Amino acid sequence: MWNIPVEETLFKKFGKHAKIAGIVFILLGIAGIAFPPFMTVASVVFVSWLLLFAGISAAFFTWQTDRSDWMGWLKSFALILVSLYMLFSPLGGAATLGLLFSIYFFTDAFAGIGLAMNMKPAKGWWIWLLNALLSLGLGIFFLLGWPFSSIYLVGLFVGISLIFDGIALFLGGRFMQKLDEK
Repeated sequence: MWNIPVEETLFKKFGKHAKIAGIVFILLGIAGIAFPPFMTVASVVFVSWLLLFAGISAAFFTWQTDRSDWMGWLKSFALILVSLYMLFSPLGGAATLGLLFSIYFFTDAFAGIGLAMNMKPAKGWWIWLLNALLSLGLGIFFLLGWPFSSIYLVGLFVGISLIFDGIALFLGGRFMQKLDEK
């Protein structure tokens, strides 16, 4: 898929940082599984602020470039409105975020399968495939209970996904460091 030239020091740098990121992801995932409503609310607040910042940025850009661009103003208004809805209605925000996360899980599965197939037959390719299949399963499972179970499932599934992403990063980082040693 992607044929990127690799520097000699890239393996060492990637290996070290991937292992650290993997550990952080695993710890965040454990927290999400232990306290799913908290992880859900944290995710809703985080995404809400990102949407609000995006809406304000889009409005500023529209103001600076073409004040008569009604599509730019509509985009800004929609982003700001959705962000405020999610901030002031956490349950509705959780349902909205739940639908977005199910889309994320499907996208993550697609990308993970592509990455695994590109890495095959290299050692460890199956870890990326396992991660992708888990994301696919989470996306399907989430849609079955939506929107009523969003307050628990968002936090729980984000936690599970973070753990498996962390494991994949940690093991991938270890593999890269071993390649660097050879």
